Amino acid sequence: MTKKYPESETSQEPATAWVLTDGKAGDETQCLAVAEALGLAAERRRVAPRAPWSWIMPRLGLIDPREAPSRPGSPIAPPFPDLVIASGRRAVSYLARIKRDSGERTFTVFLKDPRTGTKAADLIWVPEHDPLRGENVIVTASGPHRFSQDRLAAARAAPLPDIAALPHPRVAVLVGGDSRNHRFTDGDMAELARGLAQIAEDGAALMITASRRTPPALARALRKLADSGPHVMWDGHGDNPMLDYLANADAVVVTADSANMVGEALASGRAVHVFHPSGGHRKFDAFLGAVSARNAVHPFPGPLKVTTCEPMDSTPVIAEAIRQRLAAHRAEIARRDGTRAGT
Repeated sequence: MTKKYPESETSQEPATAWVLTDGKAGDETQCLAVAEALGLAAERRRVAPRAPWSWIMPRLGLIDPREAPSRPGSPIAPPFPDLVIASGRRAVSYLARIKRDSGERTFTVFLKDPRTGTKAADLIWVPEHDPLRGENVIVTASGPHRFSQDRLAAARAAPLPDIAALPHPRVAVLVGGDSRNHRFTDGDMAELARGLAQIAEDGAALMITASRRTPPALARALRKLADSGPHVMWDGHGDNPMLDYLANADAVVVTADSANMVGEALASGRAVHVFHPSGGHRKFDAFLGAVSARNAVHPFPGPLKVTTCEPMDSTPVIAEAIRQRLAAHRAEIARRDGTRAGT
């Protein structure tokens, strides 16, 4: 079970927490993952700064005055929590404002490089390929995600009926789509479809999940493939069964347009095969290089590997670092409050 915040270490009430983003799904998911690993039910707070403040963030440290803590409907209105976990460029200045207006009582955490240096938060997490380093910077190979080992084990112990009916080897296929840095050309889509058809012909049962970004032509090709044999594909309705697919997979194929999706695949403890659409980004390439150096990913199309490996799961590592520093921070606040009360 996930370790909850240890009251015995602080003799205080369980910590309160916010997750602070501009609503970008990838950023919010990572923040929620860390809060869940801490055993905290974090409140989601979303900022929406207007121009020109959104243009100059986070360089000048200003927030949209309309969203100041004292304004009605402010996303950072007090009472302030014990902990704020934030991510995304637009959240940086708001995190600093919370720190200031809380009298520095709120412990602040930022996920990924804030672009303003190590003083942007009490604790910062970055992946290995980011150069930011400092005493208050946590560095791991992969990013946080919500697919904890406990959740994967539970899904593996009680597979969904349509998954339980599939033969082995079962291959989870996680397909993203076009993004700012990647694009699925006609050639890319044909190559991915051919590679999947080949492993299906060799006997693999596919468990396919696509995203809102998946090009319609690719989604149609995937659906046609799923209908051609003992395969399953999420139809986009209800909850995405990606967790169940990963938990019950013998191997994983994932497209290289989402670092979050690759990180989730790496947590499965199964061989991860990565398909590269056109385009790319130096940071994403550096991330894949870092995990490739650990022999954690393999090219796709290519020979299908069904070996198990140690799950690459950074979420509990990040959560533990926060837990320790938050406990020390709260203990120091309690000491200061006690000292003032005694004077």
